[in-house]
Amino acid sequence: MSITKYLNQIIQGNCTEIMKQFESNSIDLTVTSPPYDNLRSYNGYIFPFEEIAQELFRITNNGGVVVWVCADATINKTETGTSFEQALFFKKIGFNLHDTMIFQKQNPIPQIYRKRYNNVFEYMFVFSKGEVKTHNPIKVKCLHGGLELNGTTYKNYSKGKQKREKLAKPVQKEKIKGNIWQYVVGKKAEDQEAKAHPAPFPCALAKDHIISWTNKGDIVLDPMCGSGTTCKSAYQLERQYIGIDISGEYCDLARERVKNSNLQLSLNLD
Repeated sequence: MSITKYLNQIIQGNCTEIMKQFESNSIDLTVTSPPYDNLRSYNGYIFPFEEIAQELFRITNNGGVVVWVCADATINKTETGTSFEQALFFKKIGFNLHDTMIFQKQNPIPQIYRKRYNNVFEYMFVFSKGEVKTHNPIKVKCLHGGLELNGTTYKNYSKGKQKREKLAKPVQKEKIKGNIWQYVVGKKAEDQEAKAHPAPFPCALAKDHIISWTNKGDIVLDPMCGSGTTCKSAYQLERQYIGIDISGEYCDLARERVKNSNLQLSLNLD
């Protein structure tokens, strides 16, 4: 069935059943965060991981990307390792593990001492279907941008070499951002809208991935869209979106957040 039927909608239902209705090779980017380990019972709903992953592979465009934001629970004094098992399954069914990124929380919830350091991050596995088609790298300022150096060199990894050969003179003003991304969680007004959901990720995280892996007009999916952060961010960045969630309550919340974005955009244009 044509993907156009589903564009710019929040759809209530089982995501595997909904995705089966999509055309193959029709989604440019998926940004999603699945239920974790002991949270797999999601308001009583089941999380069929392998079916979801297989459908994502089928519907992802050649060159398209899936960003899978996840973490591991600690059960019986050991981390489960479920995130790694999922990453390996994505590879098994044909995805490339394009990058293993880190979402670092600048304001993590303090934890009771359990002979462990405070957990401050989640994984952001970036899977691609073949070679990545679109990459709009986010850049940051270099600490010593523009500085003239006399003898400093850098390693050239692009040619498979690890010897220092070229002078870094002058230092470039910008460089591509690293793969550890830091965000404040739940404090910004746009994130406060999602407080009715137990585990939303920051709008800034979704926006950074949408900017990185798509262009305007591309199709962005979140098959477990929860509070609608991915859909709202895609709409604000002039991408087309599809959100799916099995919870009617969360679908209503997601629709309201996208609607509010539309109203805010109209006010800004007036």
